[in-house]
Amino acid sequence: MRQRHGLDDMLARVLAGRGVGIDEAPGFLDPTLRDLMSDPSVVTDMDRAVSRIADAVEANAMIAIFGDYDVDGASSTALFARYLGLLGRDCLTHIPDRLTEGYGPNPQAVRDLQRRGAGLLLTLDCGSTGFEALEAAETIGLDTIVVDHHQCGAQLPPAYALVNPNRQDDLSGLGHLAAVGVTFMVIVALTRELRRRGTFATRTEPDLLGLLDLVALGTIADVVPLVGLNRAFVVKGLVALRRRTNVGLAALTAVARLNGPVTPYHLGFLIGPRINAGGRIGDAGLGARLLITDDAAEAEALAAELDRLNRERQTLEALAVEAADAQVALEVGPGGEPGPLVIAQSDDWHPGIVGLIASRLKERWRRPAFALSFDQGEIGAGSGRSIAGVDLGAAVRAAVDAGILAKGGGHAMAAGLSVARDRVDDLKAFLAERLASTVAVAAAERSLLIDGVMTAGGAGVEFVGGLDRAGPYGAGHAEPLFAFPAHRIAFADPVGQGHVRLSLSSGDGTTLKAIAFRAVGEPLGDLLLASRGRPLHLAGSLSLDHWQGEPKVQLRVVDAADPNLGIG
Repeated sequence: MRQRHGLDDMLARVLAGRGVGIDEAPGFLDPTLRDLMSDPSVVTDMDRAVSRIADAVEANAMIAIFGDYDVDGASSTALFARYLGLLGRDCLTHIPDRLTEGYGPNPQAVRDLQRRGAGLLLTLDCGSTGFEALEAAETIGLDTIVVDHHQCGAQLPPAYALVNPNRQDDLSGLGHLAAVGVTFMVIVALTRELRRRGTFATRTEPDLLGLLDLVALGTIADVVPLVGLNRAFVVKGLVALRRRTNVGLAALTAVARLNGPVTPYHLGFLIGPRINAGGRIGDAGLGARLLITDDAAEAEALAAELDRLNRERQTLEALAVEAADAQVALEVGPGGEPGPLVIAQSDDWHPGIVGLIASRLKERWRRPAFALSFDQGEIGAGSGRSIAGVDLGAAVRAAVDAGILAKGGGHAMAAGLSVARDRVDDLKAFLAERLASTVAVAAAERSLLIDGVMTAGGAGVEFVGGLDRAGPYGAGHAEPLFAFPAHRIAFADPVGQGHVRLSLSSGDGTTLKAIAFRAVGEPLGDLLLASRGRPLHLAGSLSLDHWQGEPKVQLRVVDAADPNLGIG
């Protein structure tokens, strides 16, 4: 790669370490929709769906959008609503309340949307398992188009069209897309169909590239693999994001005090959680409304409310995670190892934060994890998060088929479910047996893959900027990790909500600022804080901090070892 394409040595190492071939390197560094997007018609039911939507657009029929309450659902809802706006069409939108309506379409909401004038219903990021709601729609004569990406069984609900690359009869190979990516492909196909019908003979064709900021947001926030078309969505979407033409996103970046150009990190850890906060503990529709509005004053007010809800969510999450972790630790015992999965439950947890609790348990115990909330009585709302190589969605669907769960589904890395209190032990046993072998393989293969060894002096702004050419990094395309051998810990102190901020120096006296997130009370944090003035081997990823306008390099520490004890 260095010789043929003139790449920097470390950039070439990063690409090679991720399986990028010599001839693939130029296209990988500059992914384009033209090269990576398939003809949308390869997705099952796509042509049938867009033909029906085009009929509704031509007839000026009211289209209702029913979205999910997470970032992917809000982004998908806003994407389609904004597209219809560019066509000069109004639409109805509905995001279900997590507590009173639960996940996915429900019969009452379907009937209400028809009463409000809906002539066509689109469900985005949900609907593939919405049998009852779609049967209700069919009964009242309301056609439904499902646009989704969640795994589903062989039996499908009675939709007019069900566009989901993860349905069992779909051969498109696009199952890695988030729902917002599938929604964008529907819009591409719909634009083509409207062009064929002559719709744009008298009006300007919508600029689809200008909508990619929403596609990038949903793709990053849903933690789908950043490979193939998803990389192009994010790369081109970041360009659109940095123009800040979406007033809602611009308002949210302001309240999040985001410095410098928007990055995938910002979308995943600053923007996404704030949009999610409405669906978790407040008004589930806030995020979608923020992403749809063009009113700057309304956007500012919505962003402020989401920021407030996010702070409240953080407080609830911290207390719940502490209780959940203690619950698992008591079950495992001192010095013990958990089984194939960990499950914690409470009558006091807000159902909107169980996914966050599960995520923290997964990180802490390195096992698939579930958190269950029984705050509404004998039926618990649960959410699970998985580790690489373990398909949680398939396991949950199998538990539904076995009659253990009332409801459940998801994808490989995340799942949701409803379970009766008296079936929790049955669920634990079923999942433990089903996941034991794959978890054992995943645990045995656990390792930290290092892209290179370097010193603080080598970690300059130009070096880090060069690495960004191989981004965006995320699920399925891991951020480069570097080892910094025997660097002295010049400074280390707790900061923020359980983080450790530190400064390390190499033999030539060069210093590098670093941070270890959520490390306080963990072995990593204990070692860092106890090593002030002493050398440590450190491993982590490099990024640019744009605080006060001037970019500075920062190391995000993920592991450390005492040089006197060897690396391990």
